[in-house]
This record gives sequence, structure tokens and C-alpha cells, in this order.
Amino acid sequence: MDKGVILLSAGGTGGHLFPAEALAHELKARGWAVHLATDERAERYASHFPADGIHPVASATFGSRNPLVLASAGLTLWKGFRQASALLQRLKPKAVIGFGGYPTLPPLYAATRRGLPTLIHEQNAVMGRANRALAERVTAIAGGFLQQAEGAAGKKIVVTGNPVRPAVIAALAAPYTPPAADQPFHLLVFGGSQGAQFFSEAVPPAIAALPEAKKRRLLVTQQARAKDETSVRACYEQMGVKAEISPFFSDMAERMAAAQLVLSRSGASTVSEIAVIGRPAFLVPYPHALDHDQAANAAALAAAGGAEVHRQETLSVPWLAGLISAAMEEPKRLSAMAAAAKSAGRPNAAQLLADLAEAIAAGRTAADFRKDMTP
Repeated sequence: MDKGVILLSAGGTGGHLFPAEALAHELKARGWAVHLATDERAERYASHFPADGIHPVASATFGSRNPLVLASAGLTLWKGFRQASALLQRLKPKAVIGFGGYPTLPPLYAATRRGLPTLIHEQNAVMGRANRALAERVTAIAGGFLQQAEGAAGKKIVVTGNPVRPAVIAALAAPYTPPAADQPFHLLVFGGSQGAQFFSEAVPPAIAALPEAKKRRLLVTQQARAKDETSVRACYEQMGVKAEISPFFSDMAERMAAAQLVLSRSGASTVSEIAVIGRPAFLVPYPHALDHDQAANAAALAAAGGAEVHRQETLSVPWLAGLISAAMEEPKRLSAMAAAAKSAGRPNAAQLLADLAEAIAAGRTAADFRKDMTP
């Protein structure tokens, strides 16, 4: 049954697009046509996005204080607003849903100007700048790690968790395999679109410092920037450690399920996927993240017992080598962390977010929806 169109909008990074992709799958299964408005950065991620149409919309950030740069950003956003308005006129969506990032500003602002039902989803424990700019205008706010707060915007918050992709849902069926002595140890290392450089510089020397017997056990999968890929691969080849290195893994969910330890940043999507699949993690929040949102995300999983949080400035090569070495010898601790992580996961987040999307498309409010959620 064709229910109509819902327009999704997301910044062109994996952290914004992956939860949008998960919602798109759920909405299409319920009979909705789904379109995506984003920017040119999305091309590397959008090949698996189940959209009926992908529409580039001009956008820009206000990261500079230079008056000329600010003026240029304003003109670009105005162009994006005009493009988004034309798109809304053509698609006539029943609702418009944003997932953060500056590319969401033109479509969501245009939708609120037209009085369309609107929803923003905030993945992090701290709301990002684009979502903060929209919070007062939209119909409802879905929170991954946000909690309901005071104020006009705070009363719109519905805690849904962060949707994860179907590949992640499929991977949660794989049980955790604790490390065994003299058996391969699968280590997954990744840093997202920001912050992978630190792992490229820190992890190979730390592994080089391990005893030879442990190096022989390691099977490393590591995400590295394109310009670091060759040098990181050469480091592992020189020390005789089996490693797969790439700037991007399209099968990350399967690789996470195969891991016995995850070493990563703590973006909201990363933390949510680690929790749903249920894997022990050493989380290193990106220290330059705005509002320290990664630290807050990591703290949420650590509080559940599913992760350890390590500040980047504390991770010297000897210290990191010691952490990895100890983990390889502690199957009971890693198993307990895996179970704790899984208990904190929200595998039904996409369904709950789709329920909220359909509710606002039908003209209902966040308060109405929360009443329905109350037993």
C-alpha cells in the first residue's frame, strides 16, 4: 500500500546517514516512498541507501569568522533553501525528517515554513549545532542518547534510541566468541570520518611492542585514511601481523560481529552498533568533537559495563600495548563486557522511530506519542 512520501535529510557522513538508512528500510517495509536530501559527500555511503530518489541540496557551515566566508555560506544555504522548497513542492511529503549536519538545515527549514510535520533525530548525548538551530521549529525530536528535558524543545523529545542498519540487526544473532589461548584474536580498529589518524599512528607501534606469541595470534582489521593506508599496511607486514587495512569497509557490521575486541571512536552510531551486536569495546572519544558529544556517548555505554573509556592523551604506546595484551588474556572479562553491551542495545530503535514518524505524519505531537508509549 502506497502511504505517500517521507523525505529524509542527513549530512553526508556515515554517522548521519546510517541511522537514516535504517529508518528508510523500515518505512519502505511499511509502504512509504522514501526520498533522501543530502550533499555530495554521501556518494560513498549512499549505494546501499534504499531511497526512491536521492537529491543533492546545497549547504555550508558557519565554521569561519571571516565575513566573506560567512557571506558565502549564507548565500549557499539560501540556494539550498530554494532547492529544498522546489523539492517539497514536487514531492509533497507527508513528513520531513532530519538526522543532523548542515545539509539538513535547508530542507527542514523549508518544511517548517510550509507547516509540514517535521522531526529531527539526534544521535548523540549532546545536541549538535544544526539540530539545535531547528529544535524550536520542529514538531518532535527523537533522541538516541538524549533524555527528555525542560523547556519548549525539551518537551518535544522522545527517547527512541539510534536506529541501526539491517546488516547490524542480522549481525546481532552471532554470539560472542571469547578469546582462547593460542587461538586467533580478532581486533577491529576504526575511527570514523574523523579521528582515524590517531589509530593509524598509535596502534601499529603498540602491536609491535607485544610479545611475538601474541602478535602471531592477532588478526587486525583497521580503518585508515586513504593517505595512511599504505604506510599502516606496511607496518603490519613488517612485523608479520595479519591485517586488513582500508579507508572504508562496506561490511563493517559483519566485521564487528567477528571481533573479540573493538577499539574505536565513540560516535553515536558506532556506540549504538557496538551495543546492539554486543561486543566489548575500548572507546577513545575524539578529543576535538564539538560539545564533547563522543565523551558523553562513550560514558553511556561504559556505565552499562559494555565498554572502557580511554582519553586519547593518556594512550601512550606502552599503555595501549598493555591494554591489548591484557585483554587477550581475559576471556571472562571480555565476555562480561559483551553481555553488558548487548543489554544496553536498542535493536528496535528503527521501528520506534518509524512509529514516531508515522504519528507526526498523521498530525500528532510528541506528547501524544509519549502517552501511547506509557504502559
